[in-house]
Amino acid sequence: MSSTPHVTCATPDGTAWLASAGTYPRSTLALWQEHPDAPLVLPCGTVFDVVSAPAIFGRRMLDRLWDEGPGSGPVAMFRGRMLLFAAPGTAQRLPSLLAWEEWGSHRTEAVPPLLCHGTGDAVTVPALGGGESPGGSRWLVAPDTRHPWLPGPEVVLWAAVRAARAAVRISIFPPAEQDAKVYDVSRRR
Repeated sequence: MSSTPHVTCATPDGTAWLASAGTYPRSTLALWQEHPDAPLVLPCGTVFDVVSAPAIFGRRMLDRLWDEGPGSGPVAMFRGRMLLFAAPGTAQRLPSLLAWEEWGSHRTEAVPPLLCHGTGDAVTVPALGGGESPGGSRWLVAPDTRHPWLPGPEVVLWAAVRAARAAVRISIFPPAEQDAKVYDVSRRR
């Protein structure tokens, strides 16, 4: 059973933190006050980076972060992908850590590509009030403080590797030959 918190509405402090990512934070706040049910596009790289994973794999990562690790910062869903808000610089460092783990060489549905959004990128964040926004965006863990803890690249890597291991049963033995004779030796005396 997952212990992921269910904070689905951004608090005023969380809203201020999100708005601080924009070029004009006061304008962003004013726009949200006028249209609280509207998602907005915010730049990545200074206040946060975002790691995007397919929904099911992303949920496995999030479960690992909360059940076995340090937890997470804000997390959103957008168009079938989970957006994990991470520390600035994560998008630059995580790809090389994934390459070191040979992430791309074992690509299956259980080990999907992770997309990293950092400096020069932007992401759509859900509406602040909770519930599902137009386009299917919603908060799984909404921002609730002006200084949320954000996982860095090593923590995100740890969660991804553990989620992949849980999804893929890895064996050190080669597959059995189809016509091989198998003997039950468990009852030998």
